[in-house]
Amino acid sequence: MTTVSSSAPDRVGESPTRASLARRGSVFLYRHAKVRLALLLSAPLFWLGLVYIAALVALLITAFWTVDSFTGEIIVDWNITNITKVLGDALYHAVTLRTVGAAALVTLIDIAIALPIAFLMAKVASPGVQRALVIAILMPLWASYLVKAYAWRSLLSQDGVIDWMLGPIGGESPGYGFEGSVLTLAYLWLPFVILPIFTALERVPDSLLDASSDLGAKTGRTFRHIVFPLIVPGIIAGSIFSFSLTLGDYIAVRIVGGATQMLGTLVYANVGVANNLPLAAAVSLIPLGIIFIYLGVVRRTGALNNL
Repeated sequence: MTTVSSSAPDRVGESPTRASLARRGSVFLYRHAKVRLALLLSAPLFWLGLVYIAALVALLITAFWTVDSFTGEIIVDWNITNITKVLGDALYHAVTLRTVGAAALVTLIDIAIALPIAFLMAKVASPGVQRALVIAILMPLWASYLVKAYAWRSLLSQDGVIDWMLGPIGGESPGYGFEGSVLTLAYLWLPFVILPIFTALERVPDSLLDASSDLGAKTGRTFRHIVFPLIVPGIIAGSIFSFSLTLGDYIAVRIVGGATQMLGTLVYANVGVANNLPLAAAVSLIPLGIIFIYLGVVRRTGALNNL
């Protein structure tokens, strides 16, 4: 009777030492789930840190440099001139308030539209209709950002559809300006608000709605006291998308905003026109700071823990 040695290699051509090390490594990874997760996420996290965190650090550093007014070259001269100019100039104050106001309006419009659509998808529609609605909401994301922005430019033009609809009743079309920018941005970010709210509504048990109805609560009271507290994390997740994306947008504002200035357009003007990268970096720190403040306020409410 022939016996096989336990030290024989598992595969042809593989040495016993190599097979043993591979087996030990497999056993170690199997027993340590956190190590497996760390190895799995190490590459994407490294890339994220290299691209995102390093870019933010470089942005912060550049804001403390200056530009030679004659040659246009960047001078590595550490000072806070750009920071004080951005914080003290009335122009930047006005543009910041306008941008924050636009971001708040876009967020409120998207939430108001997303709530009934998400509720219809999650609690009313049949599975087939639900899938069709999800596809319909995702379809605009397949189109180019520029195509959608220029489509809204056509809608907002003097002879566009909105002007044709509002003209006969004596109204005025939004045209190119602040209102047009808000409408366009609200359309662009609406899918990013619907989907988190839809996901949150799907988690709400139907039995709670049935119990509320059996106890005599009307629709409005059921929504305020039962549904709304449970979907607050989804609403906040959608608001983070719409608010932050509006703060930094400049392409759609330039296409449909006319002479409207926002923080994104100021950054673009300082980089592409004035060739003043340090000042553009200082301006871009404003929306970054606003987002950090917003996330800090949201975090204190505890809503982020339930996302």
